[in-house]
Amino acid sequence: MRATMSALIAAILLGTVHAAAAAEISIGLAAPLSGADAMLGEQLRAGVETAAANHAGATVTLETADSGCSADGGAKAARQFVKAGVGAVVGFLCSEAIETALPILKEANIPVITPGVRTNSLTDKRYKTGWPVYRLAPRDDEESKAVADILTKRWADKLFAIIDDGTIYGRELSENFRLAVEQAGLKPVFTDNYRPQMDNQIGLVGRLKKAGAEYVFTGGDRTDIAIIGRDAAKLGLKLTIAGGEALRAAPGDVPLATGTLMIGLPDWSASGDRTVLFQLAADDIAPEGYVLPGYAALQIAALALTPGDARESFQKRMENTDFKTAIGPVRFDDKGDVMGNPYRLYQWDGNSFVEIH
Repeated sequence: MRATMSALIAAILLGTVHAAAAAEISIGLAAPLSGADAMLGEQLRAGVETAAANHAGATVTLETADSGCSADGGAKAARQFVKAGVGAVVGFLCSEAIETALPILKEANIPVITPGVRTNSLTDKRYKTGWPVYRLAPRDDEESKAVADILTKRWADKLFAIIDDGTIYGRELSENFRLAVEQAGLKPVFTDNYRPQMDNQIGLVGRLKKAGAEYVFTGGDRTDIAIIGRDAAKLGLKLTIAGGEALRAAPGDVPLATGTLMIGLPDWSASGDRTVLFQLAADDIAPEGYVLPGYAALQIAALALTPGDARESFQKRMENTDFKTAIGPVRFDDKGDVMGNPYRLYQWDGNSFVEIH
């Protein structure tokens, strides 16, 4: 009986040791913590560290590396994570860093969740590279797709124009929208480009008025869109202007016209999980930039690493789970991209952008 009892106690103690070992999760944090992008890296670190401290269940330990925004920084960070034996990595905000890190991490079977890198090829090449990467950030092409999908439906019976500032960003947005409306059997009343950063756009607005445009999509920045709105009012043109997520930039000297439309990402500081926002406020952390996406990335990594069905791999957990996160529900497809386009339509009410349906 003593032998049986001793064996039982040993089994219990062994199980306790195993449970303790399983109750600790090691996760790498890769962020640009020096150089020009250090502010963004600190936002990411603040979100990840707060999420780790508040994770329910297993204890999360972080291995932090300054990945910079360079190929050398990414490779150095990856080797640090391999040496530390982390179970997964969250972070990377620059394609140069993550693309050199991933081959090293792949060899060590360490997956990555990035809240910042949008380059399409990162996941499009997955079947060729085998890189274990999951993208919490939107793809580069999702903004253009959202502009086309949202405005083609809303402006099907409107007199609309399409203009851009000639930059790569502005031209791609406007050209993709133009192709979409053509495929839908629609035709803009006016298309043109303009010189950005001018004190006024009276000439452009005059051409819009002559063409009969009542709506205009503008591939450009906030400053130019504000000036176009101001000059339209000067010429007595009732014009509804729409733009991309560049409208979330800091206000300039000229205010945006009330009613200006934006196709952009949600403002997580207003629409994020309330409990998480309270946690951040308690730590005096502003929920800006990469704070909440970083928090969400850590939540996902910790849940995917938590021991469950031994037959289910990290990849299967990532692809078969609806994750509840600080930025809402998240599910990944088999390429590693977040399912669903996150871009929404917003309208400027004179003080802020308000989502409209």
